[in-house]
Amino acid sequence: MNKFLSLLESPSPLLADGAMGTLLHTHGVEHTHCFDELNLTDPARVADVHRQYIDAGAQIILTNTFGANRYKLHKHGLDDKTAQINRAAVALARRVVDASFKPVLIAGDVGPLGVRIAPYGRVQPHEARAAFAEQILSFDGVDLIVIETMTDLYEALEAIAAAKEVAPQTPVVATMTFTRDNRTLLGDDPAKVAIALRDAGADVVGVNCSGGPAQLIRILREMRQAVSAPGADTQAGPYLWVKPNAGWPEHVGGRVMYAAAPEYFRDYALEFWKAGANVIGGCCGTTPEHIAAMRKTLDAHPDIQVEAVQSVDSVSTSETAGAEPPSELAQKFAAGKFVYAVEMDPPRGLATQKLVAAASLLKEAGADVIDVADSPMARMRMSAWAVCDIIQRKIGIETTLHFPTRGRNLLRVQGDLLASHALGVRNVFVVMGDPTSIGDYPEAADNYDLVPSGLAKLIKQGFNAGVDHAGASIGQPTSFYVGAALNLCSPEPETEIKNLKRKLKAGADFFLTQPIYDPEKAQGFLQRFAEQTGAPLDRPVLVGILPLASVRHANFLQNEVPGIVIPEQTMQRMNQAGDGASREGVKIAVELIQHIKQWAQGVYIMPQFHRYDLVAEIIEASTI
Repeated sequence: MNKFLSLLESPSPLLADGAMGTLLHTHGVEHTHCFDELNLTDPARVADVHRQYIDAGAQIILTNTFGANRYKLHKHGLDDKTAQINRAAVALARRVVDASFKPVLIAGDVGPLGVRIAPYGRVQPHEARAAFAEQILSFDGVDLIVIETMTDLYEALEAIAAAKEVAPQTPVVATMTFTRDNRTLLGDDPAKVAIALRDAGADVVGVNCSGGPAQLIRILREMRQAVSAPGADTQAGPYLWVKPNAGWPEHVGGRVMYAAAPEYFRDYALEFWKAGANVIGGCCGTTPEHIAAMRKTLDAHPDIQVEAVQSVDSVSTSETAGAEPPSELAQKFAAGKFVYAVEMDPPRGLATQKLVAAASLLKEAGADVIDVADSPMARMRMSAWAVCDIIQRKIGIETTLHFPTRGRNLLRVQGDLLASHALGVRNVFVVMGDPTSIGDYPEAADNYDLVPSGLAKLIKQGFNAGVDHAGASIGQPTSFYVGAALNLCSPEPETEIKNLKRKLKAGADFFLTQPIYDPEKAQGFLQRFAEQTGAPLDRPVLVGILPLASVRHANFLQNEVPGIVIPEQTMQRMNQAGDGASREGVKIAVELIQHIKQWAQGVYIMPQFHRYDLVAEIIEASTI
């Protein structure tokens, strides 16, 4: 049996090296330089990296050939030296290993070609396979071949096929990298990837790069579950390889920094072992210190009980669907933060400059989330989910998308939900929407297939579970956080409580209320709900705040807007304020918020006449 495959039978995992590029860059090599060329021009620098990892306790080192294929080398004018660079890398690694007098294995490192292959690029599969074969043929004397950091499953399969054709006796490791949602760049999940790599002939499958250890242990478990027999606590499928980054990279002062310390990797080494990993190492941002920390803890624990493989049904949702963390809004509610949400209307034309400026002002003032209305008053405006995307990208503040059911059939509802999720929108406020009869196009159809509670159910029990309304798979679960409407001052509280129960049953996560001016009456509704149900409402409530702009504005709301009741004392204050009515409106809003802080989880402020400056003032005054 091959030495590498034989060692994989041992009860403890093998330890591979860490990042090559990170250390070369630390030692003064610019990212724009061809790292692979250093095998010819500066072999001592590469040898020093290998030596440091061997001294740290690595049992496997990867050759400095990650980008040594004809396509990547062509960008540096070095494609005619492909074979020479790869042969030099293997010989260099062999000299270092021999000089160490340690039983270290050498892996020929194969990275992506740096080009897209068909059907998503112009390079044909046979051309990609030929490029991989050219590189692998130059790996004279390696103990194993490592195909790593692949983002395209098609490309990974061509690399495996090339290795099997030109080096049939050499074991093959094939690993993919994943995005933050635990999918490859082309959308494949860990289970599909593991099965495909195994079926293509890889002896070891796994994951590298991506994020930090916390993400990769989830992916590792999904892979093991997919390719192993349920209940197995020993190797029951292909061997497993894991090499995480030292966390997600951050750009600090013009440098790429990684946050995960060696001690963090030390702790995760045992967790990877328990999860079934046969080879453990590090990728971008890891150093000999990370490898040494893992070596020390592995040596100190010679016997670890590997977890039994779980069946598909027994794997927890947090592991299989834990691709994305909760939305920032959900996290703030969970942390007990009093949340400030502010409503904004989309523009009526193409210009978004004022909207972006207003969102920036609100963020600076302390707003937590921007709620984007969808065609308020049935007026034609820019699509709300496009506005959410603009605000999140340009301002960096999370949004909540108002999602009316009116005017959308089931096809459009589901298509718009997918589009919103693809744009990074995670908070959705389901609402009926205004009838077209009151808007710009009174003759426009406003039929609908779902009421708001039905839409909440579709999202929470369908899309968030990975299926559409018909039960067909949508590829991966969404992670929407769903809000619904609540009237705390309804003239028919019993009917409102009945509606609230229906929305809770559908899965609503939080509630937005209509504007209130009598906080004691609003609080009384919640107390009434608690008395009837035997328990207080256990979902966050953002209480509506609509600042009064003038006496005329107050009279309009009082007399012409259903559901809004302004106490006589508040009306008197606005009348007595005279020319300072707008300032009095700000004071009233701040006072309301201070009262609401005692019993609600936040406020939902609705600016009037685009007076975002007043909203910013209200937020700042109420947070003192």
